[in-house]
Amino acid sequence: MLHFVLVEPAVPENVGAAARALKTMGYASLWIVNSSAHLEKSARILAHASADILDHARTFPDLAAVRREVDLMIGTSAKPRHRRDLLLPPEAVRDRLQEKQGLLGDCALVFGREESGLHGPEIALCDLLSSIPLAVAYPSLNLGQAVMLYAYVLQQLQRETPVETPAPDQYAALRSKCETLLRDTGYVPGEALYQWALDRLPLFNRRDIGFAHHLIDKLAGRGRKG
Repeated sequence: MLHFVLVEPAVPENVGAAARALKTMGYASLWIVNSSAHLEKSARILAHASADILDHARTFPDLAAVRREVDLMIGTSAKPRHRRDLLLPPEAVRDRLQEKQGLLGDCALVFGREESGLHGPEIALCDLLSSIPLAVAYPSLNLGQAVMLYAYVLQQLQRETPVETPAPDQYAALRSKCETLLRDTGYVPGEALYQWALDRLPLFNRRDIGFAHHLIDKLAGRGRKG
């Protein structure tokens, strides 16, 4: 399931517009980090027939709490203030999620603050980063517009069901196996190769994930024999 996450939204009208966008595109899950803007009357006015999205919004104290709830977290960024070398447009995010249909549990698409976006430690929590290509750098899209654009591009996911119904935790299990293998072979969190490997995992398609499971199991088996 895909959850749309707003980190510390300051303008209630933006939250209401985001709720309306989600409702229009067939999504229902809105998560709010460290804000009560969705409770304001002006948010409900802008939501217009989407107040149920606001009523059922889940709240979290910080983005780390969201991270613990999902298998995959995708952050959105309007500015290149991070060290990631891959910034996916919305269509590529859709394609990556389509490739993993049935292999993932909950996923989060995260939008930062209106004024300052996501902070560095929050970006570090994300598996992938995405940005909307713009013709001009400024003015950028506001929060409600950005949510609408992603919800529109990703609405196809609402209409699709996986051909197979494999275990939905295959991706999360692969990440755990990969982290264990890296540590067992002497790599530690924060090291360049360790981070490189984890940054590439979210790009794997269904076939890649199956192959990687098989390969890591084989390598782990050889280690136990030794």
